[in-house]
Amino acid sequence: MQHNTTNAGIFYRKMGNGPAMVLLHGFPADGTLWRNVWDELAVSNTVIIPDLPGSGNSPLNGDAGMADLAERINEVLAEEHIDKAVITGHSMGGYVAFAYAKLYPEKVAGLSLVHSTPAADGDEKKKTRQKSIELIQKGGKTQFIGQMVPNLFSDAVKQSNPMIVKEQIERSMSVEAASIISLYKGMMDRPDTSDVLNVAPFPVQWICGIDDNVIPYKKILGKCHYSPINFVTFYNNCGHMSMLEAPEQLTDDLKTFAMYSNRQLHLSQ
Repeated sequence: MQHNTTNAGIFYRKMGNGPAMVLLHGFPADGTLWRNVWDELAVSNTVIIPDLPGSGNSPLNGDAGMADLAERINEVLAEEHIDKAVITGHSMGGYVAFAYAKLYPEKVAGLSLVHSTPAADGDEKKKTRQKSIELIQKGGKTQFIGQMVPNLFSDAVKQSNPMIVKEQIERSMSVEAASIISLYKGMMDRPDTSDVLNVAPFPVQWICGIDDNVIPYKKILGKCHYSPINFVTFYNNCGHMSMLEAPEQLTDDLKTFAMYSNRQLHLSQ
């Protein structure tokens, strides 16, 4: 695995050979969230795993809007001379993936959404985020992480493997309070990007956890028929973190989708 940093300070990992695949992590995490799937994906793909600004080894220099983060991803791909890639985004990473697809549809071989949605935050969700921001501003980051992260997992996983949850809480604590606030504001202010799907010149994948408390699968069902070609998979006993809760199944699904996307790309050329 290679470790690289762009001129703008975005840290990313690069591994494997073959068609490009970008893995965008969710919140609050960094690129290591994909650690249980990246080795196998790299067998047949050149895998790029950035730390989004404000996470891991990438400082937050500037705005944390989803379009701003998408521009940073474009800089990573330019650094690697990658013209087209399968863009995979988990949760917040999916919001960034949608923003990237809206800005650069010609550079997307396939769009994979892992527990994510193109929908903007509703009023209630914005109120909840604002309360969390106020809590963190008062020094409540530890309380926020301790309450939020367990909710990302299914009850079945929390009971059968509590160490996974404990480890993710510890990893999430490394995200600085100022970055959490900026990223939360970026998510809260993001626009609806459903229009990306209506004109998508690329296939779209949807990974949904049946026990997802953050983005319930029933809400995704209303979006996953918009684009011409869709891969939709439902994971039983899985919440919002399939890369930790069901890594083998997720790896297989991501590999299948990437293979299809790149085959379609080859046939169209």
